[in-house]
Amino acid sequence: MVLDGPLGTELAARGVATPAPLWSAAALLDARGCDVVRAIHRDYARAGATVHTANTFRTKRRQAGAAWAELLARAVSLAREAVREVDPRHRIAGSIAPLEDCYRPDLSPATSARQEHRELAQALAAARVDVLLCETFPHVGEALVALEEAVATGVEAWVSFTAGPGADLLSPEDIGAAAREAAARGARAVLVNCTPATRTLEHVERLAACGVPFGAYANAGAAAEGLGWAEGQGRPSAARYADLARGWIEAGATIVGGCCGTGPAHVAALRALADEAARRPAGPLP
Repeated sequence: MVLDGPLGTELAARGVATPAPLWSAAALLDARGCDVVRAIHRDYARAGATVHTANTFRTKRRQAGAAWAELLARAVSLAREAVREVDPRHRIAGSIAPLEDCYRPDLSPATSARQEHRELAQALAAARVDVLLCETFPHVGEALVALEEAVATGVEAWVSFTAGPGADLLSPEDIGAAAREAAARGARAVLVNCTPATRTLEHVERLAACGVPFGAYANAGAAAEGLGWAEGQGRPSAARYADLARGWIEAGATIVGGCCGTGPAHVAALRALADEAARRPAGPLP
């Protein structure tokens, strides 16, 4: 299964501002931004992604205020419209992110997390997304609360943890234990995301014991690594990223995609890799 790539860094690459606190959701405020969001979704679909995450990472009351529900519905609609043009069988995921900074587990709210995640999960379910994706969580406790509220809606729920840009916010052992607990609480898939692609395998390997499908969508790491960012979204960087993703698949991952610093070219490279894996008997890819 191939996921799409990021919206935030791709919006920035296409000249759309992503200021705090809305970040990528700021693109939903005007017609040009919406057009670019729609185009990005369409490009990922054409590149071979079959699961597309709507631009709801920051469409929460905490960041968007009274307009949050309107922006959420708009984000889901844009994803659905764009994907329908390519293949209506593709699935739409609603993003449920940490309430605060995805690289600051110390900011995770102790008391309000459940109520706020419930509100978002229920709104996404009402928008008829196919998957609720609780993603980029560096705080295991908050991730599990968000997952429980997602599961309670009856929509298929996934959870994805992040070890952060330095791959040190959660250890591989932490992520392995969190994955097993998430599966026990109803997660239908467990992933690791927004961790440098060069450091993702050690975390993916710990997901293998969680008992449900698992995978990864990494970021491009430092620009000097040549996997994306300043290197652009061209074929050389995408091929290097896919070479790393090959290791995730060999470790048993059945869901792969891209996060910050990647783009449609990376998704196309992953599509080719996934198709190659599907054609071959079990065992390491050559």
